[in-house]
Amino acid sequence: MSTDYSYGDIAKMIDHSLLNPTLTERELEAGIELALRYDTASVCIFPYALRRCAALLRGSTVVPSTTIGFPHGAHLTDVKLAEVEAALSDGGRELDMVINISKARSGDWNYVESEIRLITERTHAGGAKLKVIFENAYLNDDEKIRLCRICGAIGVDWVKTATGYAPSGATMEDLRLMRKHSPAHVQVKAAGGIRDLDTLLQVRALGVTRVGATRTAAMLDALRERLHLAPIPDGHGKPASAPAGY
Repeated sequence: MSTDYSYGDIAKMIDHSLLNPTLTERELEAGIELALRYDTASVCIFPYALRRCAALLRGSTVVPSTTIGFPHGAHLTDVKLAEVEAALSDGGRELDMVINISKARSGDWNYVESEIRLITERTHAGGAKLKVIFENAYLNDDEKIRLCRICGAIGVDWVKTATGYAPSGATMEDLRLMRKHSPAHVQVKAAGGIRDLDTLLQVRALGVTRVGATRTAAMLDALRERLHLAPIPDGHGKPASAPAGY
């Protein structure tokens, strides 16, 4: 069966997510090592662990990334900007920022737009890229469309469905809507519910370029099998598998 993608095409769609608050430092480092073995797009990790993550990823093609205003988006804008500065200082090259959901649902679009603009400008000035998380489970379609247009006008790098902490994450309907109402220069990231290879390929077909995932190893092991590639070793001569908690 022919495919229109390589292993690298799919692996470089994945932001390996290490944002479960119960993960230990040992598990975080194991997750970083997993992302290196599978050569994912990035590791998205707790802000406090970003400096160590960036050090471990140095020299690789895996990008260190972290969150801003996570997971509820209700931080003061000045606090989010301080988080951006800390992340840039610690080596972050991609930042995932949660909008102020309350302000969006209240219709205070001037506030929402101003905050996204300030954070985008500060992130880009530091040489990093920004993903803007909508948390679609709490928004109606008109609000999602409004956010896509705001983000497009400002020039963010990605619009993103969810944090993974809301009642639902990425849906095919939302991804179609976000791709339709975002300009071509804004990419779409799916997060929440991308747990197997077939779903990953489905969202790719909709125009999604990144996904947040915890089941990275399982998806990419399935991909390598489908492409008739050798398994990725785990460092001990065995096929790799995700550590407990991932």
